[in-house]
Formats: sequence, structure tokens, C-alpha cells
Amino acid sequence: MAARLIVIILLVVIVFIAIVAMMVIGIYNKLVTMRNRYKNAYAQIDVQLKRRYDLIPNLVETAKGYLKHESGTLTAVTEARNIAYAAAKGAASNPGDAGAMKNLAAAESGLAGTLSRLMMVSESYPDLKANQNMMQLTEELTSTENKISFARQAYNDSVMAYNTDREVFPSNLIANTFNFVAAELFVVDKPEEKVAPKVSFS
Repeated sequence: MAARLIVIILLVVIVFIAIVAMMVIGIYNKLVTMRNRYKNAYAQIDVQLKRRYDLIPNLVETAKGYLKHESGTLTAVTEARNIAYAAAKGAASNPGDAGAMKNLAAAESGLAGTLSRLMMVSESYPDLKANQNMMQLTEELTSTENKISFARQAYNDSVMAYNTDREVFPSNLIANTFNFVAAELFVVDKPEEKVAPKVSFS
């Protein structure tokens, strides 16, 4: 009788351990999946940022012939583009890293500001506004800015879901044990910086 009771207790313990192990594996796999989702969402931002970074030198080159007295503005755009490009490379190597994402947000804000200044200055040059190449570049840039906004929203949604899941019980126990660190949102702090730079020549 005692031996039978021991066997039953052992079976209950084994079943309990198996259930706990399956829960741990399930939670771990879910966290991995959600982390991969936000990394993939950042990859979509990265594609669009690279596209914009490739467009900007062409935009500056086209404007250069018309804006001879605005070389400071053109230089500022080029420098801001290079800073943002470097920040984007840092963020791409580890999406969700707090420092990298804050650097990228700051660099993107700086780039948006210099692009806005370039567009405001360009309004004073009718020949530049009418230039076919400039119109095409600004249209592509506007389209890319919109894609970046949508991609950033998708990334932030993925990060929010991941962060929420890693903070709730019992996921937080697994997240802390296996070093699932919180991911950083890609947020532009100032309201005026949330608006994509105006690139229309119409």
C-alpha cells in the first residue's frame, strides 16, 4: 500500500514538473517570437531609412546649382544625413537597444529639421521648384517619409506587445531568467518633430 502511494506521488510530481516545463518552454518560445517580430519590424524601418538616405545626396546635388548662396543649408543637410545614417546603422545592429534608439530618434529629428529648412529655402527659387528632377526626388522623399511613419508605428506596436508580455506574470520570471531585456520604442519626443518634413514643391 505504501509503495503504491509512493508511485502515485511520484507520478503526480512528474506530471507537475512536465506541466511546468511545458509552460516555461511555451513562454520562452513566445518571447523569442515577439522579439523576432519587433526586430523584423525595425528591419522595415531600416529599408525605408536607407532609401531616404540615398535620396538626400541627389536632392542636395540637384539643389546645389540653384542655391549657390545657401551652401550652409546644403552642408547642414548633408551632415545631418550622415549623422542619421550612422545612428541607423547602430540601431540596426541591435534594434530595441535604448541607447541606439534614442540616438536614432535624435539624429532623425535633426535631419527632419534640416530638410525642412532646405524645403523652406527652396520655395524662394521658382526655377528649382520647376526642375523635373527636383520634383521627382521630393515626391519620392515624401512617399518614403510616409512609409517610414507607417513602419515606425508597426515597430512601436511590436515593441509594446513584447514589453508588455515580458513584464506580466509568469512571463516576467522567464524573461528575467533568460535575459529578455526591454526594447526601446522609436519615438520622436517633440510634437513638431512628429510631422514628416514638408517636401512638396506644389
